[in-house]
Amino acid sequence: MALKSEFETPLFVYSEAELMRNAKTMLDFHNPYGLTVRYAMKALPNAAILRLFDSMGIHIDASSGFEAERALLAGIKGEKISLSSQELPRNLSALLDSGILFNACSLRQLEAFGKIRPNHEVGVRFNPGLGSGGSRKTNVGGPSASFGIWYENWKDVAATAAKYGLKIVRIHTHIGSGAEAEAWQRAAEMSLDIVRQFPEVTILNLGGGFKVGRVPEEKSVDTRLISSAITQKLENFAEETGRQLHLEVEPGTYLVASGGVLITTIDDIVATGQEGYEFIKLNAGLTEIMRPALYGAHHPIMVLTDQLARAPFSYKKYVVVGHCCESGDLITCGETPETIASIELLEAKVGDTLAIGAVGAYCSAMCAKNYNSFPEAAEVLLREDGTPILIRKRQTLGQIIENEL
Repeated sequence: MALKSEFETPLFVYSEAELMRNAKTMLDFHNPYGLTVRYAMKALPNAAILRLFDSMGIHIDASSGFEAERALLAGIKGEKISLSSQELPRNLSALLDSGILFNACSLRQLEAFGKIRPNHEVGVRFNPGLGSGGSRKTNVGGPSASFGIWYENWKDVAATAAKYGLKIVRIHTHIGSGAEAEAWQRAAEMSLDIVRQFPEVTILNLGGGFKVGRVPEEKSVDTRLISSAITQKLENFAEETGRQLHLEVEPGTYLVASGGVLITTIDDIVATGQEGYEFIKLNAGLTEIMRPALYGAHHPIMVLTDQLARAPFSYKKYVVVGHCCESGDLITCGETPETIASIELLEAKVGDTLAIGAVGAYCSAMCAKNYNSFPEAAEVLLREDGTPILIRKRQTLGQIIENEL
């Protein structure tokens, strides 16, 4: 493994070609009245990835003031960044001065915006009353979700906007992660019901949540079906009201999940007797990939060993675990994060390489950073021509403790 030799492990490797293919698919998402694709940068916020998508005409969805600043520092123009944040940024005025667009996600946020930017245009995020996702943790709509203003409170939104002379031009909704076109169609219907209450709205943002199947038994979205379902609703709305709405979508997982691989080294192999399991211990874990522990998520896994050079191959069943001193650091879980599952892999030995696929989204960006004082892994972007480019250095122990007093 040339990459392993040059950059050591654990190592995130991203395929530029795959990221670009995914981006082109989303840019082909049809809307008869105009489309803006925004990358949900929380999925993978590395500056090199932001700049790659920016070069292709994709804008940015930021989920915190810090993400918005990070995008600005990466060279993204303010007018290409849309901020929808659970926490009201303390530097909102400065962010607005940079040109970013703001979607108020609560009445308090709308009030705060009105005080510093009266008589300006603004977006509002609503909870349309519907959620979708593989689990409650990936469901961000409906009565159990805190995201956005509850749709029945639209009159309060209108009153607050009138108080400060605000012009609501964008309605934003997001229901979660799902693969079914019917859920997107229903979300569009419910969102358009909200739009009807605000005659100055010209943009409808339906958020992201484009499901990606990481293992064979999982279903991925068909963007063509979803596009067709949404288009039908927007065309019906235009025929009924005369209002042709510009559409925004905010894919994160769809753009980057399939474009990443985590390269690790097998540090140890231990067994717990005839009634137990055989465990592969990696030099990575919660500090690189939390999705199995958090969601019960499954990822493709492959042992890369010198056995690949000879046949016949020998296979064994293993439980794959991480390097953290934590029983929850489990890579091969069952249906829930707490359930241990064995999977069949090539027979492995200490020092072999193990690759975990489909880690482009919500892995490097969402991990137990520095738990057990493990440093952040390095990240490499594999260019279209195969050239590896280091896009994040491996963290040092000195960098971990530099802010301690």
